[in-house]
Amino acid sequence: MPLIADMPPQIQERVICSISAAVKYEIPANIVLAVAEKEGGKPGQWVRNSNGTHDVGPMQFNTSYLRSLAKYGITTDDVAATGCYPYDLAAWRLRMHIRNDKGDIWTKAANYHSRTPRYNSIYRADLIRKASKWANWLETRFVTLDVTKKGATASVSTMPATQSPVAAPATAPAAMQYKPAAPSTLNTASYVPRSIFFH
Repeated sequence: MPLIADMPPQIQERVICSISAAVKYEIPANIVLAVAEKEGGKPGQWVRNSNGTHDVGPMQFNTSYLRSLAKYGITTDDVAATGCYPYDLAAWRLRMHIRNDKGDIWTKAANYHSRTPRYNSIYRADLIRKASKWANWLETRFVTLDVTKKGATASVSTMPATQSPVAAPATAPAAMQYKPAAPSTLNTASYVPRSIFFH
């Protein structure tokens, strides 16, 4: 995967698993990456909430939500584990929100966090900012498609041909190698989610 090997291991797992899950569940990769960054959990992590529930694992699944998944054999150990399963489950959940919920794509994706309007709107605003950064990151490394247009033509990766697809320049600080670049302006009216295109 282009320019992934230069990332810290936990970030590598987050990026690789988020992209893989987005492709698998046919949802915008930048949205999965933005949710993963926003949730910011770690394998094995349990965070206590003020209402007595806990958020578990890298994608911070709430234990109240996990009770409804128990009938499928999904446990807190599953979502707390390392590896891609928590990201797959999160992408599946995002897909259900995007397909079935009301509102625009950002409100639907923010339902991952909360359907309560005041919490949803705060999460939604930050999700848009993070997804925009990740869209720019993806565009420079992958061929992507505008998911809002039927018959859209694939973009062309802007990664320079001379740039190594495995390692960043030796002079780049490690912390800067994996952070998505911020756009110069964020116009959410014209911004669209992107999916990765494979031949």
